[in-house]
Amino acid sequence: MASKHEVQRYRANLSDELHSAALYETLAKVERDDTRKEIYSDLAKSEREHAQVWADKLNANGIRHRGAAPAVKTRLMKTLVRIFGPGFVLPTLAAAEHADRNKYRGQPDAGRMSADEHHHAAVVQALAGGAGDPEISQGARIAAAESWHKGVSSGNDLRAAVLGANDGLVSNFCLIMGVAGAGTGNKAILLTGLAGLVAGACSMALGEWLSVTNARELASTQIAKEADELETSPEAEEHELALIYRAKGLDAAEAKRVASQMMRDKDKALDTLTREELGLDPAELGGNPWSAAGVSFCLFSVGAIFPTMPFLWSHGFSAIVQCIVLSALALASIGIFTSLFNGRSALFSSFRQVIIGLLAAGFTFGIGHALGVSIS
Repeated sequence: MASKHEVQRYRANLSDELHSAALYETLAKVERDDTRKEIYSDLAKSEREHAQVWADKLNANGIRHRGAAPAVKTRLMKTLVRIFGPGFVLPTLAAAEHADRNKYRGQPDAGRMSADEHHHAAVVQALAGGAGDPEISQGARIAAAESWHKGVSSGNDLRAAVLGANDGLVSNFCLIMGVAGAGTGNKAILLTGLAGLVAGACSMALGEWLSVTNARELASTQIAKEADELETSPEAEEHELALIYRAKGLDAAEAKRVASQMMRDKDKALDTLTREELGLDPAELGGNPWSAAGVSFCLFSVGAIFPTMPFLWSHGFSAIVQCIVLSALALASIGIFTSLFNGRSALFSSFRQVIIGLLAAGFTFGIGHALGVSIS
């Protein structure tokens, strides 16, 4: 008979595999591309097979597994897939698979499942990087896959959306509680909340616009310089290409041959030098600054409106209590979303988010109260 600890491990592994299978099955249902649909179906089938291994181990110990409802994170991910499509959650899923690829290390009874998990992580990272899309160049796929291998998530729309809304929620919640602590009237608190929403959203939008614009301008300048060097100093650039390929493991003669062949096509040479020497992807230079600014404005506003709303229909102490309750619920929701990419449970993430948010609001309320008393 297995020990209590082993039974708990069997159950945890079974739950993880079933939840992964459910998510991949949802991706397969929503995906329109036949190739990707087949890949998701294969991944789901593999996860089901893994789950059966752990279910059999539980059965061997006289424990029958009763089908449990999917975890909150799984249901949330499935909902996001259905609403926004697979591409929206793939970066988050790729990061999670990469983080969990070694979860069976040290479990000798896992058999080939450890190798399978490594394979799953590589497949999902390739999908997140655009593999299988004929409109994406091979270089872009490699660059995207490399960024996921390093754990980079600059293209993670879900993470950006959650953190943007969190900024608006926490900053405006603290601002409103600070003004409320000073004993200000309902109308003044409402105006403060609305002003904080607009000012914060504009600030975030401007900051995002400047960030993306500056990044694009810097990248374009660097690429232009590299292109100029290709024209004025082709021998030096060919030598740089040879060094790049030597660093990748080719011997000197082979690296020189590949570099010489690459230089026959200046566009390919520039693409390679841009990626390898500058660390830039010519196809993605930071995105559209205007769309980035608009998204930042909207996300901040969505978060900032929650603590403001109660003062539209309520007054005094009742409005403050409603503000706290509504903000706490919003903080808990954001905590659940953050659990999708921080590796912690939804309960822990939401609880931590609520506690930190309430502590920050309580601190500003106290400061506002102290200043209000001293000024009056």
